Amino acid sequence: MQLPTDERILEILESGLILSPQVIAKNIDKSRVHVNRRLTILVDYGFIVRVEREYYEIAEDGRQYLEGDLDADSLEEGE
Repeated sequence: MQLPTDERILEILESGLILSPQVIAKNIDKSRVHVNRRLTILVDYGFIVRVEREYYEIAEDGRQYLEGDLDADSLEEGE
């Protein structure tokens, strides 16, 4: 996890909305390119799900992480 950017992405998606990288980037004051990179990594770790091209939503592991029930350090890419 790249804190606090990854946490901010998860918090935005926790709202239940399906969002694009551009919308996420605007809301957390980061570049779309940076957010795109982080989204790819968060998908690989199972924290978010790509719903369709360029749209993402939070996964159950992402919710558990935000609630403190999941330690990101214990995960491996692709789990």
